[in-house]
Amino acid sequence: GHDDFVTGEAVAIELPAATFPVRMLSGLIDVVVTVFAIWALSLVGSVVATQGSEALFASAMLLAFVFALVGLPVTLETLLQGRSLGKLALGLRTVRDDAGPIGFRHALTRALIGVVEIWLLFGVPALVSALVSERGKRLGDLAAGTYVVRERVRLVLPLPVQMPPHLAGWAEHADIAALPDPLALALRQFLGRAHALTPAVRADLGRRLADQTLQHVAPAPPPGTHPEHVIAAVIADRRRRDADRLRRETDLRRRFSGGPAL
Repeated sequence: GHDDFVTGEAVAIELPAATFPVRMLSGLIDVVVTVFAIWALSLVGSVVATQGSEALFASAMLLAFVFALVGLPVTLETLLQGRSLGKLALGLRTVRDDAGPIGFRHALTRALIGVVEIWLLFGVPALVSALVSERGKRLGDLAAGTYVVRERVRLVLPLPVQMPPHLAGWAEHADIAALPDPLALALRQFLGRAHALTPAVRADLGRRLADQTLQHVAPAPPPGTHPEHVIAAVIADRRRRDADRLRRETDLRRRFSGGPAL
């Protein structure tokens, strides 16, 4: 499973979910860290017990377990935006179902349910849930509305769409309105994957997408223009116009500020 982020040029960037083995290794690192924290805090509790009552020792041990099992993971994932030490080591991060950053509530929900599914039930429910879930979610993720993604993903952006030379004059003087995001994304995906389509599907899809695109363009291109050339011309000229607009804004800020634009 993955989520698509759409850039300004209608390029979809996949954010893939972490695989089961990687999540297992990340979880084992976090378990080791938690066990070490419990051991270190137990030593502190033992020192406290030598100078106080057994009730004080019991209270100190209870606080140690609560901090190690709940306080530590909640603090780390809140401050590190969804990362525990294990996730940091393996390039993972917990995000919301809509791919946004998690908050304190999400981290607390995951940690509280994790006490039951990981520590009290020896991780069995977490393993089963991660195996059957589409995004490898454990029960804590299902309750919190989160999942774990891979951050260290190589980003490969497609080359910019080139303007068909015979349509450059038409596109430059045409009135091209802003395209709806779903349509702009569909156009970019079609141009990038057209070579993998069968000729019949490619022709039909290209014609339908060109018709939708021309609803936002005036005047129409010269009669007989190939639909794919129309799509390429509109996408390429949108990029040119956006670049010109950003350049004008930069020059304007530079003139008003009297120095280089930030």
